This record gives sequence, structure tokens and C-alpha cells, in this order.
Amino acid sequence: MAMSWLSNWLDTLLQFMAQGGHILWWLAGVVVVCWLFVVERVIYLGFYFPKRRQQWVTQWHQRSEHESWYAHAIRDSWLNQAHIELNQNLNLIKWLVSICPMLGLLGTVTGMISVFDVMATLGSSQPKLMASGISLATLPTMAGMVAALAGLFVHARLAKTCRLCELKLEKSLRSPT
Repeated sequence: MAMSWLSNWLDTLLQFMAQGGHILWWLAGVVVVCWLFVVERVIYLGFYFPKRRQQWVTQWHQRSEHESWYAHAIRDSWLNQAHIELNQNLNLIKWLVSICPMLGLLGTVTGMISVFDVMATLGSSQPKLMASGISLATLPTMAGMVAALAGLFVHARLAKTCRLCELKLEKSLRSPT
């Protein structure tokens, strides 16, 4: 049952990719790389950063003094390090998301070239032949927009989560009163 479902799903995916042309494969590659970076950020935020945060907070509270210039420099250093670690790969994710609609538009152009080529060689009386070119033009555009919308949402959520983690760390590293 599961193998049959997987086989049907794979056949449908391959048929979709064939209808969209080679640009759709490039788009799929960009989307896979983007989601690998998203998963990496989620794993970091869920597992590694809490341990790192606890380490900084513990070290801060073990300090005997919190008001000197040296203590503030250490605190600022940890906050800057946290900022760098939290925001790592976020710009890359944003960049990959921004490429998705561009690849979709490239697919539109190549698909329209295919339609015009069919029209030039066979005339406009062959609608079935023109349909494959139109498919090449519309599927990558749609896929690029869907990938970009999903990526924008995920990027915004990750960026917001990183800002919240930074604020919580900053509050935790305040001088105990």
C-alpha cells in the first residue's frame, strides 16, 4: 500500500517536472537547498542555541560583579556572538527565496520561445503542439511563486524567532538586583 502510494506520487511528480521543462528542475534544486538551510536553522534554534544561551547565562550569573566596563564588554561580546550565530544563513535563505520567482520567469520565457518556435514552423493551427509550450511557460512561474511565498513566510518566522531569542538572552544577561 505504502509503496504503491509512493510510486504514484513519484510518477505524478516526474510528470509535473517533465511538463515544466528543465527550468523546473533548477527551481527544485534551489528550493531543496533553501529548505536544507531552513531545517538547519530550526535544528539550531531548537537544540543548540538553548544550550548555548544557558551556558552564557550561567557564566554571567557566576560572575561576582556585573557593573564594570569589563563585565559589560563580556556581556556585549556574548550578545554580538549570539546575534551572529542566530542570524547565520538567514540572508542566504532570503536570497534563495528571491531567486525562485526569477527562475519561474525564466521558465516563462523559455516556454514562450517554445510556443513561438512551434508557431513559426507549423503555424498556429496546431493547438496541441502549442499547449506543451504554454505548459512550459506557466508551470515554472506558478512553482516559482509558490516556492517564494512559502519561503518568505518561513524566513519571516525564522527572523522573528531569532530576534525574540536575542531579546530573551539580553534580558537574561542583565545585572541581578
